[in-house]
Amino acid sequence: MAYEDWNGLPSIRVRISESDVHYAGGLVDGAKTLQLFGDVATELLIRNDGDEGLFRAYDMVEFLFPVHAGDYIEVYGKIVESGRTSRKMYFEAFKVISPVEENSSACNVLKEPILVAKASGICVVPIANQRYSR
Repeated sequence: MAYEDWNGLPSIRVRISESDVHYAGGLVDGAKTLQLFGDVATELLIRNDGDEGLFRAYDMVEFLFPVHAGDYIEVYGKIVESGRTSRKMYFEAFKVISPVEENSSACNVLKEPILVAKASGICVVPIANQRYSR
């Protein structure tokens, strides 16, 4: 999906901090992005079922562009299929703001957000925990 196609769908925006750095050069590991996908999944399940549910499995994860401390990342998700207890979801993460390396406090809003990762997976909400009728 293009960045513009996510308008109005559940999302979060976070600034990646120095405490998220795992590798030299301020590079953040992919687990941070997966954590953000999980946060969006939780919101989707609460909105859909009234319960946080559980993330069962990812069936696809792609890390496409590096994420560094100081980057602002927007993560979007949507439910693409619903079963009796399962919810198939799709996620994308975009870098929207990036620090200017020469100046420790300057940042650039990116003219075109950069797709840094995408994933799909299955979450489960037990029937007994589903509070909203579908």
